[in-house]
Amino acid sequence: MITPEIVAQHGLTQDEYARAVKIMGREPNLTELGIFSVMWSEHCSYKSSRKWLRGLPTTGPRVICGPGENAGVVDIGDGQAVIFKMESHNHPSFIEPYQGAATGVGGILRDVFTMGARPITNLNALRFGSPDHPKTRHLVAGVVAGIGGYGNCVGVPTVAGECNFHPRYDGNILVNAMTVGVARADKIFYSAAAGVGNPVIYVGAKTGRDGIHGATMASAEFSEDSEAKRPTVQVGDPFTEKLLIEACLELMAGDAIVAIQDMGAAGLTSSSVEMAGKGGLGIELDLDRVPTRETGMTAYEIMLSESQERMLMILKPEREAEARRVFEKWELDFAAIGRVTDTGRLLLRMNGKVEADMPVGPLVTEAPVYDREHIPTPRRGDVADAPATPVFEALKKLLACADLASKRWIWEQYDHLVMGHTVQRPGGDAAVVLVESGARKALALTTDCTPRYCEADPRTGGMQAVAESWRNLTAVGALPLAVTDNLNFGNPEKPEIMGQFVGCVQGMGEACRALDYPIVSGNVSLYNETNGKGILPTPAIGGVGLIEDAAKSVSLALKREGNALIQIGDTRGHLGCSLYLRELFGHEDGAPPPVDLAAERRHGDFVRAEIAAGRVAACHDISDGGLLVALAEMAIAGNRGATIDTPTRLPHHAYYFGEDQARYLIETPEPDALLTAARAAGIPAHWLGAVTGHQLTVTGAGAISVGELKRINESWFPAYMAAP
Repeated sequence: MITPEIVAQHGLTQDEYARAVKIMGREPNLTELGIFSVMWSEHCSYKSSRKWLRGLPTTGPRVICGPGENAGVVDIGDGQAVIFKMESHNHPSFIEPYQGAATGVGGILRDVFTMGARPITNLNALRFGSPDHPKTRHLVAGVVAGIGGYGNCVGVPTVAGECNFHPRYDGNILVNAMTVGVARADKIFYSAAAGVGNPVIYVGAKTGRDGIHGATMASAEFSEDSEAKRPTVQVGDPFTEKLLIEACLELMAGDAIVAIQDMGAAGLTSSSVEMAGKGGLGIELDLDRVPTRETGMTAYEIMLSESQERMLMILKPEREAEARRVFEKWELDFAAIGRVTDTGRLLLRMNGKVEADMPVGPLVTEAPVYDREHIPTPRRGDVADAPATPVFEALKKLLACADLASKRWIWEQYDHLVMGHTVQRPGGDAAVVLVESGARKALALTTDCTPRYCEADPRTGGMQAVAESWRNLTAVGALPLAVTDNLNFGNPEKPEIMGQFVGCVQGMGEACRALDYPIVSGNVSLYNETNGKGILPTPAIGGVGLIEDAAKSVSLALKREGNALIQIGDTRGHLGCSLYLRELFGHEDGAPPPVDLAAERRHGDFVRAEIAAGRVAACHDISDGGLLVALAEMAIAGNRGATIDTPTRLPHHAYYFGEDQARYLIETPEPDALLTAARAAGIPAHWLGAVTGHQLTVTGAGAISVGELKRINESWFPAYMAAP
């Protein structure tokens, strides 16, 4: 008997349950209810976000496959494609940080190699609560260890990411994982089922009871009982994942596979239903044949388990024996558990009984889609007059704050050099990784978002997240190709939260269109709240760019004594929503800096052309903390000093720490040629000073050694994590 209490426990409203009953023509049994529950969860159905996601630009001349498959696919020339996606594992990582983060990495790896790509790199975007919160240090340690433990063991380098802290993440951290792979452009594998009678094959690890209702748990707020949800967190095995990668890629070298899907959120349910739904077919499964590692598992448990390192394939019948040999060679389970049918139904049998008999199409196409009420975020006024602080006192405070402190403590726990493709290591604007050994061609990779901007003005914040990603790729000399996103927000049933989501998505779409930077994959993570308190709106952007010759890429490190320092873009001293206000005065008020997308495009195209022409020795985008923080980061990276002049037209604190957008700081050995080219192109370019000695000198404000700046910047994280 399905009671209202059981329906509520499965995360369905009474209206949604009534819709399920109508589709079935009867009351569903418990297994069928569980299948409706996960397929119609926010995590799987995007029921609150789908309307707005449709407005994002997802196509372009290089796009081979946009949203809707396991990952996005973009042509990078020479018969190659880059395949990438970012996904969240927020709730599991808060409950069990090591396994939550580790299985987040494992899941996104499978999204990429299931399409035929060899994963070549991982990235992440992490948000934690206040450093003073008693749980934060434990969460940081567990998440970083989980990411490193899984990625290092599976042999894929983790090369880039970001890590921020804010009290709004105290009860709900964010762990967004991204994987990038490379495949032959004519050898992409998709998930739509085809071929009535073709065998349905289960491969990989055995099924256990871990992760049951993980998708449903990820679609609900936390409360005081969050620790009780620990059984919904999956347990990962990176060594099995490595075997699975090699076995899948070996089989993919031939033509045995008709369709393939990883078992991620909702496990065997989502993989089988989505494959059948995309192909307009049915699927029959004999659950007695599913390899299990625990005794007495029910049909409900088998279908909803989110055990890791598992895939579902549809094979050509005559190639089944060949495929079995491949997986047995790699010591992985291989089981024919069903067949494709023309019934359009999901039929599950176990112990001689029918455990579920459901129409496939409605599970996918008739999931509820909500047009939720949304209230636009009220506009904030500009900060009229921010207090002044001595220049170097402010700089030291900023370089030592949790958001700007060096994240070396994190990335040194990741193997960022395995595979031997890494050209630029973590710590710069974007990582640079060769597409394959011995290649000249490389990919540039970054993750970006400024949540405080998104809360102050969601539309501007959404635009800025995309624009900063575009700038970071440009700063290393890459042509930005496409975006994957991870949209992390609170409870969409609250109109003000839904207003944040709508505003950010609209801003993202506007920026992507202006920059020819389509969104080809992504993930939405909602209900990131604990006891009614939501996170900052955090639409994380994962950007991928192309460098035709890795030898021509540049880093942010200052290179040579006497080279000139040139700023591209204008400084107006915008301090609203700045780290200067927050870290020195505890204020988080004011509007974020405006985003001029036409200027972003012009300035970025100019910088990229100058890098290609060989006139740029180092480049860094100017973002969090402003101009002087950017220069200090360049000095620290290169262990070289610089001397710059102080302007008179703006207050010093506004000039040095304002966060105006569309700006780059460039070191060049050919300042006259660069400035002449800028004037000809109508690009604002300003001479600031030169690379000199081992001090950072600001005329009229004094000097500080680069060594001291480095000590300040690199000491916070190790000291924080070593504290009792």
